[in-house]
Amino acid sequence: MKYNIFKISLILIIIFFQFSCKKIIQIDVPKDSVVQETIFQNNDAATSVMTGIYRSMSNNGFASGNNMSITSSAGLTADEFSSHSTLLKEFYDNELNPLTTNISSLYASPYETIYATNVLLEGLEGQNNITLPNRTQLRGEALFIRAFAYFYLVNMFGSVPLHITSDYRVTRIASRTTVTEIYKQIISDLKTAENLLKDTYITTERIRPNLSTVQALLARTYLYTQDWENAEKYATLVINKTSIYNLVNVDAIFLKNSQEAIWQLMPTTASGNTNEGTLLILTGTPTNLSLNSDFALNSFEANDERKNSWIRSYTNATGTYYYPFKYKARTASPVTEYYMVMRLAEQFLIRAEARVQQKDISGAIDDIDKIRNRAGITLIKNTNPNISANDLSILIQKERRVELFSEWGHRWFDLKRSGNATAVLSLVKPMWQATDVFYPIPQREIDLNSNITQNVGY
Repeated sequence: MKYNIFKISLILIIIFFQFSCKKIIQIDVPKDSVVQETIFQNNDAATSVMTGIYRSMSNNGFASGNNMSITSSAGLTADEFSSHSTLLKEFYDNELNPLTTNISSLYASPYETIYATNVLLEGLEGQNNITLPNRTQLRGEALFIRAFAYFYLVNMFGSVPLHITSDYRVTRIASRTTVTEIYKQIISDLKTAENLLKDTYITTERIRPNLSTVQALLARTYLYTQDWENAEKYATLVINKTSIYNLVNVDAIFLKNSQEAIWQLMPTTASGNTNEGTLLILTGTPTNLSLNSDFALNSFEANDERKNSWIRSYTNATGTYYYPFKYKARTASPVTEYYMVMRLAEQFLIRAEARVQQKDISGAIDDIDKIRNRAGITLIKNTNPNISANDLSILIQKERRVELFSEWGHRWFDLKRSGNATAVLSLVKPMWQATDVFYPIPQREIDLNSNITQNVGY
């Protein structure tokens, strides 16, 4: 029976993610159906639904790290990557349209994740077969993942439909919800999850979100919404957990269960340790993307250990190509690296930015120097202790660029939220338009739901 429960659960997860979001939400499973009762019959069966969501995120779509992920797409849209693929060239040229293949994936895959979390949240209600601690844990994780998916949707597409139910009669006619309201829902989900999860990881690895994961995303969300006080507060909550998290040597950051890792996704494919390692590490002329050569050569200060550790080049008769080397394993085994989703260094950068916005210059310098010290470069407290708030803000953005490059679209989002996207990208991208700060809504979504409108410029 236990085998059958797991089998049914996994089959349903496959069903959830084999179809597009619009197809998924037309599968309306009544809460009292035999299937739903079977999925949520015991702790193991319910947990398999949650782990199935993580597996799907890791395998494909916006969170996967492959060439259809937010890392590659946003890196091309900004100024991190160069394109060597017809499929990706539209992102690099900022010539996207509502029929672009990867746009459909970037839009649909977060909604598929959201749909699955909604099914899980609804299925957990009133399920006495599942112990209270397990229901609490799973509910907290599901709320976090829903908030996480919406964070990326709102930053890629702007206002988007808000789905907090799996009922297709509601979701199929939902219109776009404002960015402000989406952020309110993200914060609401995270604040609820904060009261449900604990600092202890539910497994021996850092692959299931815990309390710190929630607090880290709250810190980032408050930063993006310019709530500086709360951004500092939540970053500090994570930073102060020194028994769990520490900045580690630049060569060791992306190892599985690194002490810098707040949350990682476990690779699930046979092709390599991580999709990013397989995609980004060059062994020949690039066929997908490579690192922007100007960034690789000119963005780092002298003796910066990040450049030495995180950037490599491949040279042949056609030229020299640079690539990120944060993930150093390209082969399938042994498994040494997990896909880093959230890490401690970002929290120091969040707090530094929040502090300088609140005129705490010395506190911001202290945070930025933590990152610079790890990188082996000069400390601001020694070279420029009287730096102005404006110059320090510029420096923090530079540090974010070199610390977080080729990770989860940070550069693209930073350019947009700082209001610098047009000023920076119009200089290097001839086809850039101010309306390119948001991706187009896939045409299929508009065709299926006339209440959804297109973004300006498409």
